Amino acid sequence: MALDADALVDRRRLRRKVVFWRAFAFLLAIAAIGGMLAWSGAFGSLDRRGAHIARLPVGGLIVDDRDRVKLIEELAENERVKAVIVDLNSPGGTTVGGETLYMALRELAEKKPVVAQVGTLAASAGYMTAIASDHIVARHTSITGSIGVYIQYGNFGGLLDTLGVKFDVVRSGPLKAEPNFHSDTPPAVRDNLQALINDSYEWFVARVAERRGLDTDAVRAVAQGGVYSGEAARDLGLIDDLGGEEASLKWLETERGIAADLPVVTWRVAREREGGLPFVGRMAHWFGSGVASGALEAVAGAGAIIPEGLALDGLVSVWHARNAAESLDRTGGRE
Repeated sequence: MALDADALVDRRRLRRKVVFWRAFAFLLAIAAIGGMLAWSGAFGSLDRRGAHIARLPVGGLIVDDRDRVKLIEELAENERVKAVIVDLNSPGGTTVGGETLYMALRELAEKKPVVAQVGTLAASAGYMTAIASDHIVARHTSITGSIGVYIQYGNFGGLLDTLGVKFDVVRSGPLKAEPNFHSDTPPAVRDNLQALINDSYEWFVARVAERRGLDTDAVRAVAQGGVYSGEAARDLGLIDDLGGEEASLKWLETERGIAADLPVVTWRVAREREGGLPFVGRMAHWFGSGVASGALEAVAGAGAIIPEGLALDGLVSVWHARNAAESLDRTGGRE
């Protein structure tokens, strides 16, 4: 009987273990399915199943961003998206980043209506993004404009002389390895850089004139790097209307025949989706590249999203307030 009792106890213990592991496996499966649904954006965006207006946030420093371009292509191909509101809050970024975003939005605008909605700030490459739309709306006190391009580099030659450090270089031509950080810039090098700046600037001016229906000389008159309030920008022809999202929706309804009762759904690239990453992915983001990104977010302002591996290389089209100047200097830009 003792043997039978022991066997009975062992059997009960085994049964409890089986029940436990079955429950654990079931919960794990539910968590995995939930993670996949969250990753695909199914939670919090059920309105995407039906017709809607897409809101595309563009914030922080603008760089060449393949993920955002891919998302814009998805918006263009998605038949449920009837129109797009580009929600702008950016000081600008690199010229290539602005051009890439401009071209992607122009292709999108060929297929469905696109409105640019300026929040606090849309300057330099941010304004370049805005003019890709069919209609631009800004607040009275929004900051926009800053049409221009620049490049900046430092010279530590005086400090190096004090330390007794000298540099030498063997190069294939007088413009190679110039400008550098240890000697004055020769006139020929400065002329070369100025030609590069002028070429990008003229491209920017031509796009503003084309998209805003302005004379090129009139654009150059306001394209001296200065910024304008929303009201001043409207008077200069740089934007179309004053207001917020309600003004954007009204234009879509009256001018493009978009139904007024369509929901507005925010579309974000994967890294910007709140809670869009599975638990393991969020942990990797927080304790990995997220640390560096967080430091860079402070450069562009609160809530800015900075793509991984950001470096402001090449020509820059950025406007920033004084409190961001020192940080931006370290990344290569000051206007």
